[in-house]
Amino acid sequence: MKASELRPGMGVMFDGKLCICVQSTHVTPGNLRAFVQAKLRSVKDGIMFEKRLRSTEDVKQAFLDRRDKQYLYSDAHGLVLMDNETFDQVTIPKEMVAEQIGYLKPDAIITTLVHEGKVVSIELPKIVELTVTETTPQPKGATATNQLKDAVLETGLKTRVPPFIEVGEVIKVSTENGSYLSRAK
Repeated sequence: MKASELRPGMGVMFDGKLCICVQSTHVTPGNLRAFVQAKLRSVKDGIMFEKRLRSTEDVKQAFLDRRDKQYLYSDAHGLVLMDNETFDQVTIPKEMVAEQIGYLKPDAIITTLVHEGKVVSIELPKIVELTVTETTPQPKGATATNQLKDAVLETGLKTRVPPFIEVGEVIKVSTENGSYLSRAK
């Protein structure tokens, strides 16, 4: 496959290592040749690195199987996931999902990326619904529309919400950047 076809979530082989594409940007600077700036995560050690590739450069794609699994709980060993078809349980290390763990609540269905029978990464839905557990009360006379206040959600994730959001409300949060989107219906 060509480097210009690289998308987030794809598996690729670099220097004999399996890597997951986290971000891919196609850049065409003025009168220079186009290139792809890719942010990759090594599956073996979890190290993130960036790679600049020519748009026409060939990249060896590693085929990943996508399987839905149910997140059960986390313990000292990692996160325990269950396959909904076979009911097999697998434990993945917390380091694999370090920044994503704040979006996971028990019984959530997540997509796992499997390579040669081993879970190598997870994909979260674009939007998750979480309950607000802590926030400050709405300030009196706060009429500015772009004011935000801090809030802590049920998973421990911290975000900024509008002043009218109260404790106990369920809100929609973007998993791409952790921002508040709207109230859940």
